[in-house]
Amino acid sequence: MFWIQFLIVLACIFIGARLGGIALGLMGGVGLGILVFVFGLQPTSAPIDVMLMILAVITAAGCLQAAGGMDFLVYLAEKALRKNPKKITFIAPMVTYIFTFFAGTGHVAYSVLPVIAEVSRESGVRPERPMSIAVIASQQAITASPISAATVALLALLAGFDITLLQIMAVSIPSTFIACMIAAFFVSKKGKELHMDEAYLERLEKGLAPIRADKKEYVATIGSKVSVVLFLFAAISIVVLGSVETLRPAWEIDGELVRMGMPAAIEIVMLIVAALILIITKTKAEDVVNGSVFKAGATAVVAIFGIAWMGDTFFQGNIEFVTGSITDLVTAAPWLFAVALFALSILLYSQAATVRTLMPLGIALGINPALLIAMFPAVNGYFFIPNYPTVVAAINFDTTGTTGVGKYLLNHSFMLPGLIATIGAVGIGMLISMFVF
Repeated sequence: MFWIQFLIVLACIFIGARLGGIALGLMGGVGLGILVFVFGLQPTSAPIDVMLMILAVITAAGCLQAAGGMDFLVYLAEKALRKNPKKITFIAPMVTYIFTFFAGTGHVAYSVLPVIAEVSRESGVRPERPMSIAVIASQQAITASPISAATVALLALLAGFDITLLQIMAVSIPSTFIACMIAAFFVSKKGKELHMDEAYLERLEKGLAPIRADKKEYVATIGSKVSVVLFLFAAISIVVLGSVETLRPAWEIDGELVRMGMPAAIEIVMLIVAALILIITKTKAEDVVNGSVFKAGATAVVAIFGIAWMGDTFFQGNIEFVTGSITDLVTAAPWLFAVALFALSILLYSQAATVRTLMPLGIALGINPALLIAMFPAVNGYFFIPNYPTVVAAINFDTTGTTGVGKYLLNHSFMLPGLIATIGAVGIGMLISMFVF
């Protein structure tokens, strides 16, 4: 019976991933219905706290975008890239990493990818090099960001182990950033130099690689600057509240001191900052929900709602069978759980959904929480098949044709930096966790 249920879960994940968007969450609901009404499994609680945290964060990020804050950040990024064009293979991933770290979503990379493509081409650097690692860095930073859906999901799951947000970040930030820089080094010499690339020269001759026309000079508004300051203040406040427990309010309930949890703290801070951005910058509320950041985040909420709920119900309903079958194996070789996280993330196309679906199993198997945090970057596997939106966008923005998919599908521009960054982040994370915990 277990294997039949397992195949149904995989089928729903596969169909949802193929359909894309909110279909992933909807197919999760279909799978949940089959598990409950056909096989009689008891449904677990829906991941309400995680969903509300994500909704609060993407609302604030959407307000930032609508207020012009994203455009201001892109302007700053372009200045940094143009100042050191020859080092763009290393600066580009730093830029996308920082963008994602503070915004909590890798989709902010869309705004800076055209700039990276343009600057690298102008400086004679093969665009494939900075474009590929920039996309990977934007994914890795998800598992370092204090306000990303994946991080808040992990924090909520590890709450019972007295794990703080600062401890998670102490492992994930250095491990992912260093791994991205290592990957940047390996791709810095990848492929032929641009002026020697036959494919690019052919495209140039046919007029398929147009030079970008002169653009209007960007002028930052006070509102855009204020929105960035407010959003950064929110991110810093969350880190502080997550690290210093005594700063969060506490109440005496039935003779016991109960302190406000981090889910509520994140939701309150983000809603307040979102409101302040709207009021102070006089941004229209409808512009927020029409923005790409809010739409992408809302899609993630639906995906987690269905997929994570289905995954929770499946694993909890079969917990005795699962733990009895693989406990010894995972205990002897914990890195195998990292492989499982990586494989599931390829199917789910979501770090947060992967965390919410599989991490409870890691906890149930008795894997050391410190190791689970070290393996956290393994959920960044959706570069493996080159059809994720940021991957596709990078390919399309590079008019030189150097960034692309190979003849055999998996030999694409993002495979090398993606594997190096992911494996490197997990390995470095395991070393760092020995000192943090």
